[in-house]
Amino acid sequence: QVQLVESGGGLVQAGGSLRLSCAAFGRTFSSYAMGWFRQAPGKEREFVAAINWSGTSTYYAEAVKGRFTISRDNAKNTVYLQMNSLKPLDTAVYYCSAASKRYSGSNYGEYDYWGQGTQVTVSS
Repeated sequence: QVQLVESGGGLVQAGGSLRLSCAAFGRTFSSYAMGWFRQAPGKEREFVAAINWSGTSTYYAEAVKGRFTISRDNAKNTVYLQMNSLKPLDTAVYYCSAASKRYSGSNYGEYDYWGQGTQVTVSS
């Protein structure tokens, strides 16, 4: 069992930056691939980024490529999402997720554990 707790959301102007953090509690963090998803009002949850167990491989949705960076610190049991050049379309609840394998992708069904989400609002 893994518990995930996100933090770092908030209100930011377009063009600004935020860094989300996700702290993991429970079983060995380094054995999980991690992902970030987001869900805007009235829309389905969508993939944002994923990182493998060691942090050496990352994967991004086209909508955020070049603006967002996913990283992890296995010593701190934490995964991060650095978000730069934010746009109003990035407004959503952002969820951290963990997959019980070393590599994961964009498929929602690959992930076994989810955090409670953190709100990100980008004003124009």
